[in-house]
This record gives sequence, C-alpha cells and structure tokens, in this order.
Amino acid sequence: MTVQALFEPFRLGNLELPTRVVMAPMTRNLTPGGIPHAQVVEYYRRRAAAGVGLIVTEGTTVGHQAANGYPHVPRFYGEDALAGWKQVVDAVHAEGGKIVPQLWHVGAVRRLGVEPDASVPGYGPSGKSKDGVEIVHEMTQQDIDEVIAAFAQAAKDAQAIGMDGVEIHGAHGYLIDQFFWDGSNKRTDQYGGSLANRSRFAIELIQAVRAAVGPDFTIIFRFSQWKQQDYSARLVQTAAELEAFLKPLSEAGVDIFHCSNRRFWEPEFEGSDLNLAGWTRKLTGKPTITVGSVGLSGSEFVQFFTNTEEVAQPAGIEALLERLNKQEFDLVAVGRALLVDPDWALKVREGRQQDILPFSRAALASLV
Repeated sequence: MTVQALFEPFRLGNLELPTRVVMAPMTRNLTPGGIPHAQVVEYYRRRAAAGVGLIVTEGTTVGHQAANGYPHVPRFYGEDALAGWKQVVDAVHAEGGKIVPQLWHVGAVRRLGVEPDASVPGYGPSGKSKDGVEIVHEMTQQDIDEVIAAFAQAAKDAQAIGMDGVEIHGAHGYLIDQFFWDGSNKRTDQYGGSLANRSRFAIELIQAVRAAVGPDFTIIFRFSQWKQQDYSARLVQTAAELEAFLKPLSEAGVDIFHCSNRRFWEPEFEGSDLNLAGWTRKLTGKPTITVGSVGLSGSEFVQFFTNTEEVAQPAGIEALLERLNKQEFDLVAVGRALLVDPDWALKVREGRQQDILPFSRAALASLV
C-alpha cells in the first residue's frame, strides 16, 4: 500500500501542513530551568526537516504556581522561556514545518517538593490530605479563574511568538481530565456531578483561549478515555455519550481533536472498527489526530520507565494507511518512533523502513 496518504498536505483555515505526520507530545525532562536551549531547538528542527508536518511540543506548563509536576520540564511563561520557544518556532518554520505548544497543568498529580516552589501542593477539583498535611488543594472559584486565565495568556503568548496554534492538554489524568473524571472529581457545585457539569471547567477554559486568540488561531484539544491512574478508565461507554461529551467542547472553540489511544488499531465501541479518532470525527465533523503505538510493535510505553532491556521494533503501517485512506481520521501522531529516530517520516516516505531505528529505554536519556 502506498504511503502517499501520509504525505498529502492538510489545510484547516489558516493552518496549512505539508504532510499528515504529527509529532506527538512527549515529556523529556531535559530542559533545566524550563527554558528551551540549543539542543531543544535542534531536536524539533530535525523532525520538521525530515517531513513532520506538525510538531506538538512536549507538555509546557502554564503560568500558575501548581502547573508543574516534574523536574526539568519546559514552561510557557516568562520572557526567558518564551524567547527560547521563539527560537524553536523560527527553526521549525525555516524547515517548512508547523508547530504548536502543548499547554499543560498537571493538577493533583503534583506533589510537595516539586519545582519551582516546593511548598506548593497539587491543585485539583477535589482535595486530599494525609497525616494532617494538605497534599492536594481543592480549587476554589478564584483558583479556577486563575488557571483559566493562565491558559488564555499562554495561548496569547504562543500567537505572539509565531506558533501556529495551541494544543490544550485535557487527557491522561492531568488537571482538565481530573475535572472530567468522576474518579477524581467529587465536587458538588456547578463543576461536579454529571459529566456535563464536570466538563464545565474545560468549556470555560477553551472559551477563554478562543477569546484571547481570536477566531483564526488553531485550537487543538487532546483527550483520552484512559488515565495514568487507571488504564481501564472510561469517561463514556457509548457513541451517544461520546457525542454528548464532545459537542460542547467543539462548540466552545476546538478546531481539531487529538484523540489519545494507547493502540490506534483498537476499536472504541463494540460493533464498529472505528477508533476514538474515527468516532470523534464522525460525531463532531471536526478534523482529528489519531495516535497510539504508530510504527512500533510490542512493548508498552510504560515498561520503559523502569530498568528494562525490552525493545520496541519498527512495525508496518499498512493498517494505519488503510484507515487514513478511508478518512477515518485526518492526521497521524507518532510518538516513540519519532523520539528515537528523527528521520522516521523521511525513511517511511522513501521506502526505507528497514533503516528505522528500534526504540529502547536508552532513547529517553537524551535529545537526539
């Protein structure tokens, strides 16, 4: 099967991509001080030069005191960090690629002792204490308003430095997803209870971002059924429930949905082969990005966070191409395969699959 479908241009409003290949956001913990440095610039530039149409950066924290949960992750606030990101933008654009930052708040995942202020606990929809110490601060209305304002400001800053849009991280058990999920949202006010109420925070946040950047700046929203805390978790059980969940987000201002699966080939609901991106496109009419073990076989990603000799070998993408040709989804995000091999897209395009590098834990240690 021809790989040409992956290398067709894509256009949505002002966003014009040279290919359908997207670099998935992947936290690297290799940006001390949160300021993108020369290696970060080169890391993203190389992917654009090799044919990645859209780069979604690793998660970048918004300007809120509890946004960060990990050491050495980049931030998207402050003149120094934004100047660093401007260098990344210019390098990617010089290679003909497009780039958006993933805007991130980890919420209740944060623990005391984490940078930049070790005394700040996690913030979440519901609070948690242990031995009389507040581990997670239950967000007040003022807290909610401040976080929403931080996302809006980050989006405005992204637009100002020439980014091609933004991705809002609403997946994987981080703050926005914590509001969605009844396992972490026990509120009894307008932000808790029904899924419609639990979606209110995300809707208000998307609306604020849209107001900050205007009608023509691309907003991508990433969501997932699974959570870091529970891989079997599901926000919705049926296509009808998924439609009810997605429609308000779409109307709030989302242009593209980034639908996070652990394996792109798995059907979302019984009775249909459509994956989460396929169903989302069908139900909303909006373009979607599929993701999940593209180009790799075997080993789960989580295995590589422990000492392991496991290796994920390159795998064929025939099933992916078949779905893309059927227009089940519009764009394809590649994670680990691109992390280890910056020339993955070029090798696929040139039929040099035998030259694609396997993925192992060693790939996580440096920016290649």
